[in-house]
Amino acid sequence: MVAPRTWSVAHVAEATTATPHARILTVDVPGWPGNLPGQHVDVRLTAEDGYQAVRSYSLGSSGPGERLELAVDEVPDGEVSPYLVRDVQPGDQLEVLGPLGGYFVWRESDPAPVQLIAGGSGIVPLRAIARARAEARTKQPFRLLYSVKSAEDAIYRDDVTTLGEQGIGVTWAYTREAPTGWGGKVGRLMAETLAEAVWSVADAPTFYVCGPTGFVEFVAGQLVHIGHDPAHIKTERFGG
Repeated sequence: MVAPRTWSVAHVAEATTATPHARILTVDVPGWPGNLPGQHVDVRLTAEDGYQAVRSYSLGSSGPGERLELAVDEVPDGEVSPYLVRDVQPGDQLEVLGPLGGYFVWRESDPAPVQLIAGGSGIVPLRAIARARAEARTKQPFRLLYSVKSAEDAIYRDDVTTLGEQGIGVTWAYTREAPTGWGGKVGRLMAETLAEAVWSVADAPTFYVCGPTGFVEFVAGQLVHIGHDPAHIKTERFGG
């Protein structure tokens, strides 16, 4: 019988600016059991008057050890993300519950080609998956399509740009502003761009799609439309 998960105290070790509206938090959780790439945690904040707010955040890290990595994008008028992005400092404490989720995870024993598709901060669990593949030194074919407003808005931008060195093909899609010298189209991710960037139906890939609800629904719908097996399309979404 698996013991029930309980809330644990997380000690903030580092808080690094990732974009103008996002930060990467490195936290230490004594007794943390480790987590699979793609899992998430619940984060709980408690105010001085006892009021509590809980939000779920994907983990940008995986594997054994008691140090976790959270990348948080600020939600305007949010209860938790503004504090995590603007106020929390090394030495502060949070409460976390997890690891959570067993569906949106990658295991190195899966031989299928993998297609990662991220919208905005949806890159966080996909970065954990890509890093796990690199650390495992396996040979599964991997690709990543990352859609962001601009290069400045890309969380883990430096990490993503080096994925090619790890044998992972990367396609960028910019919805508002592209870097100087970039030759693609700027605008909302279109069906044609998606179809050109992903593995073919004949390759029978496994998809991991993460981002805002509208983005995920569009991508998943288009993948099914061009013939990919819905059973091989794993999705994780946030927002209304």
